[in-house]
Amino acid sequence: MLLSSSATCHQEQQARPQSQPQSQPPKPKNLKPLTPSQRAFLSSALRVNQAGELAATLIYTAQTPPVVNREPHLKPLMKHMYDQEAGHLTYFNGLLAKHRVRPTALYPVWSVLATGLGWSTAVLGKEAAMACTEAVETEIGAHYNAQIRRLIEMVTEWEAEGYEVGDEIRNLTKELGRIRDEELEHLDHAVEHDAHKARPYWLLTGAIQAGCRGAIWASERV
Repeated sequence: MLLSSSATCHQEQQARPQSQPQSQPPKPKNLKPLTPSQRAFLSSALRVNQAGELAATLIYTAQTPPVVNREPHLKPLMKHMYDQEAGHLTYFNGLLAKHRVRPTALYPVWSVLATGLGWSTAVLGKEAAMACTEAVETEIGAHYNAQIRRLIEMVTEWEAEGYEVGDEIRNLTKELGRIRDEELEHLDHAVEHDAHKARPYWLLTGAIQAGCRGAIWASERV
């Protein structure tokens, strides 16, 4: 009986699951705190980007009925560009809410001006509407490129000092690149659909680009 009992006990010990070593909590990343100027840059960038994407959705909303009424075959293109801009706006709305960044105080002004710009260029014809898109996206592409360069400089500086880079900064840089590429895709579509045939092309695009630069400057600060 003793042997049997011992054997049974030995079998039970073998059957009993071995305790697993407890997993160690992940080591916190060695992140460098943002400087005041870096915080100001990021807040400004999110604020102006959200304002710009709002304006873009309003421009396309105002342009689409007149353009599609004259050129029904452009309906899928106009919807495609609007949908991408709406996605950009949703992305920046989320970041503003998450990080408690206030929108620009000029929100109502840009809403009215963007709607007016979209409608007036569309009434002038498809070519003027496309010239508007080309002008806006030229400025927006350069604007996003400048932000991406600033973020890359920040990341390079942190890494050179031995710090790690947070996922949010890496994701923001990646998303800005994606959004910039989609904006430049709109520019290409505009050129392909006769933006350069708008009259007077240089006056129209020059005025719109100057307006965009002024709106960016103001939205970064107000």
